Amino acid sequence: MLYQDTVESEALVHRPWFVASIFAVVFAAFLAVNLTGTSFGEVMRPIIGDPLQSGAYGRFAIALVLAIIFSVNIVLIGFAPLKVQIGIVWAELLLLFLAFFQSFDLSIPFIWENLPYLITQGVVTTIYVSAVSLIFASILAIIAAVAKLSSNGFAYAIAAFYTSFFRGLPLLMQIYLIYLGLPQLGIVLNAVPSGILALSLCVGAYMTEIFRAGIQSIDRGQWEASRSMGFGFGLTMRRIILPQALPVIIPPMGNTFISMLKDSSLVSVLGVWELTFLARTIGQPTFHHMEMLIAASMIYWIMSACLEVGQSRLERYFRRSKVR
Repeated sequence: MLYQDTVESEALVHRPWFVASIFAVVFAAFLAVNLTGTSFGEVMRPIIGDPLQSGAYGRFAIALVLAIIFSVNIVLIGFAPLKVQIGIVWAELLLLFLAFFQSFDLSIPFIWENLPYLITQGVVTTIYVSAVSLIFASILAIIAAVAKLSSNGFAYAIAAFYTSFFRGLPLLMQIYLIYLGLPQLGIVLNAVPSGILALSLCVGAYMTEIFRAGIQSIDRGQWEASRSMGFGFGLTMRRIILPQALPVIIPPMGNTFISMLKDSSLVSVLGVWELTFLARTIGQPTFHHMEMLIAASMIYWIMSACLEVGQSRLERYFRRSKVR
């Protein structure tokens, strides 16, 4: 929400036309899917009889009940305060996801048995690769951004070529080129350094444009005033320009880091024992693929959620001077 609305108006979910539209759409969606063979079909057995023998009547009754439940749920949630609405919707979506995963008939003991190893080996390696790559990518991005903003044609051309080339190639292709191509030049890198180098170069190219846009968002008068006071280039950037540009830079930079965290799974093709590689390797011998893939997915989601919280806190910290 951009600003708190001070105009009192009826909530959208309490307007009859909106509720009727939602009901019609949900009813049509559930009617198009045969849910008589599901657990909800068994719940409806007292009404429709044997779900598998109920035919069109069973599908109609199940779709009607689900549409009514969905519509009433939306209307009731609309009466709650904003934060309560968010909490209820998150809880309901989480329960739906858990019910969906449960439909795979997962072996929970197998997940709990291998979860500690996924965390101590896979998560640690994933965070290590992502964090180191982020540091190098940030350094490259700052240098390239300053070069693209300079009046030096040589520096601008190198930075522009760098961003164009590494944003134009798929990350997986860059990983292969570094890991398999550099040995032909006599430069042999192990799997982890190759993955870090590829991630740093690729993500650094994207972050270059983030830093460039953030720096250019600061009024030129700030730069001219600091230079007129005798501040050098480095001091001007460090004390005047970058502190003001950070509120603009942090949101896309946080998104880039979250994306990097997930893109680090691509280094699994090199045999790096990160989270995706371990999930695939552990589940393969016993054919518990879904157990390990779902467990790894939940871990990725939790790590991404933690980064989102950290990003929001940083945004509030650097935006505190603009809060009215």
